[in-house]
Amino acid sequence: MGVITLLAGTLLPPLDFFIVNLAIPSIQDDLGGGDILGQQIVASYAATYAVMLTLGGRLGDLYGRRRVFLVGLVGFALASLLCGVAGEPWLLVVGRVLQGLTAALMAPQSLALIRASLDGRDQTIALGFHGATFGLAAVIGQALGGLLVTADLWGLGWRSIFFINLPVAALGLLGSLFLHDPHTRGEGRLDAVGAVLLFTGLAGIVVPLLEGQALGWPWWCFVLFVVAAGVLYGFWRYESTFDGNRSRGRHVMPLVPPRAVTAPGVRISLVAVALFYSIAAFFLIFSEHEQAVGRTPLQASLDILPLGIGFLVGPLTVPHLMRIMPRRIAALGLGLETIGFLAFAGLVAAFDQTPWAAAPLALIGFGQGLALPSLIRITVTHIPRAFAGLASGLVSATLQISAALSVAILGGIFYAAADTYGSTEAITAVSILIAVLLFASSLLSLRAERVLYPETPSKIIGAHDPETPETQEGKALSQVREQ
Repeated sequence: MGVITLLAGTLLPPLDFFIVNLAIPSIQDDLGGGDILGQQIVASYAATYAVMLTLGGRLGDLYGRRRVFLVGLVGFALASLLCGVAGEPWLLVVGRVLQGLTAALMAPQSLALIRASLDGRDQTIALGFHGATFGLAAVIGQALGGLLVTADLWGLGWRSIFFINLPVAALGLLGSLFLHDPHTRGEGRLDAVGAVLLFTGLAGIVVPLLEGQALGWPWWCFVLFVVAAGVLYGFWRYESTFDGNRSRGRHVMPLVPPRAVTAPGVRISLVAVALFYSIAAFFLIFSEHEQAVGRTPLQASLDILPLGIGFLVGPLTVPHLMRIMPRRIAALGLGLETIGFLAFAGLVAAFDQTPWAAAPLALIGFGQGLALPSLIRITVTHIPRAFAGLASGLVSATLQISAALSVAILGGIFYAAADTYGSTEAITAVSILIAVLLFASSLLSLRAERVLYPETPSKIIGAHDPETPETQEGKALSQVREQ
């Protein structure tokens, strides 16, 4: 029951993203605001969520993951209620900011508690369900968003997409009675200076990425990029002044302990995660292409449904695959995605309309479902359990920032190519680019696993926790923890 509760916290943030995207035209018709309101509805949530994830994960480490999870869950429900009753555009945007903030408190604790409270095969199974929950959010979001708006239940219209979060949150609160946190709270206080620096630096990257495309990339976007790079460098220098992982100055703990992040393999894993989520732009360009070839919103949601179904099934097969091949599952999933995108590009180029591409879309979703929990497991296993919240926040923030980068860069390429050559040629070219990025991610995942599991394959199954002393990585991280 405790794991189910955590999965409710995993489900809500992506579910809200998918459902809201499909309801934006109805919201604009009701509240006004035009395209600007539509951009603000998406950007206010996505930017706040991405910027606050690392801080949210670290708050769980310091003040108790169960406690922070419940604060985020209740806050997300109240923010959803505010969005549902909003009668003015500005109030809806405020509600979306609060949703992003509370989601960033809630989501990292789900993965952190799985990491901290489960071991071995139980942890692998839970991570599989964690990944499947993302697929479930994609499936439900694509279908339920349009259905709720069209059905207009009790005359609520688009407001029902926010009210649907309330019963899910209520079930999560009920299940929290069975939630176990082996580490109720850490030592020390939050690094407020580091939090401000990290927030400012990430905001300087995420906000221009989300708004720059729609605004035509004004000069201030590039100024913010430069300033953000300087602030993030200053943040890292500041964090490096802490004595290892120990507190200083009235028991202040570093927000991002350098020795945890620089542990062998962590950076390789995070880059692999970032390249993996280049697929985020595909949902945008797929929708644009569907409109260009005359598909209705309902037809478009059905066309991409095979990807969501594959994404739902893929993670559930990971525990069974691990019996056969405990390593290289992430690379296998990324390889299947690469093949799927190349096949999709070929079919779209040949037949123009995407209904012909159901099989490669299902393969893409299945590969994504294999790769996501496996990449998460590889990444968080490099970081000691004491920093489980930090690890979860870093992974989640990497996914969100990668999504923003992907939409800005690959989306920009799609629009430019579509204007010049047409939508079919544009989606074909971008699909091939995504395939290349996924292949690069698969190579990096193999390298990260070689760092994590330097022993022979016969020793791997019992050594996928870095705190297990049999691996060299476990010894190295144990030494870090003891310092």
